[in-house]
Amino acid sequence: MLFSSNYNFAQSGLTYPIVDTDQTAFFGNVTSISEPVAGAAFYGQDAQHAGYQPSYTDNGDGTVTDNVTGLMWQQSLDHNGDGEIDYADKLIYAEILALPGTVTTGGYTDWRVPTIKEQYSLILFSGRDISGYNGTTTDGLIPFIDDDVFAFNYGDLDAGERLIDVQCASTNVYVGSSIGEMVFGVNFADGRIKGYGTTVMGQDKLFNYLLVRGDTDYGVNNFTGNGDGPLPMPPPD
Repeated sequence: MLFSSNYNFAQSGLTYPIVDTDQTAFFGNVTSISEPVAGAAFYGQDAQHAGYQPSYTDNGDGTVTDNVTGLMWQQSLDHNGDGEIDYADKLIYAEILALPGTVTTGGYTDWRVPTIKEQYSLILFSGRDISGYNGTTTDGLIPFIDDDVFAFNYGDLDAGERLIDVQCASTNVYVGSSIGEMVFGVNFADGRIKGYGTTVMGQDKLFNYLLVRGDTDYGVNNFTGNGDGPLPMPPPD
């Protein structure tokens, strides 16, 4: 079902609407293909299901409201207010966790560090993965976030970063890693969602971040046991 961009999802009664991926291309096993018809190979893939189309409102105060999830976000990765989005805007993970209660973007004081599910809701998979890109210009690159609404920039080459260094931290941490604490984050430069070590070569890693406010139940799991026991384990190989 298609929804118009002015549909108010926040008032629809949906507590966990999932934003569409914004994927519009079609793929075969190796390369992109034209749209497959019903009954043909590769029919029914992501681009043929519109879902809840990405829709945002620029509130004009440094914040953006996601009209699908109802969540409000900081608009810019420029956190020090110098008009540039660069290495100087990043913080180590402990500093990011300490931000709630100290940030007043848009006049609000209830900002929080997002969960990985909240942050993932901003990803647009119409972006271009730059993992293998060795150039230095960002002309023609497409991030995995709506940069018509959000103020975004790639990694700071002048500070020794790579263009791909746009890892945004969440509150979710994986502590079972042999390399130490890992923070789950979203990279809006390449579309990856993964765990990042909080230290690199013995130094604290710096992260980007976008704080969020609004529905604290967004993305919370809601499972009900059926009372019929666990699924049987498959036989060993």
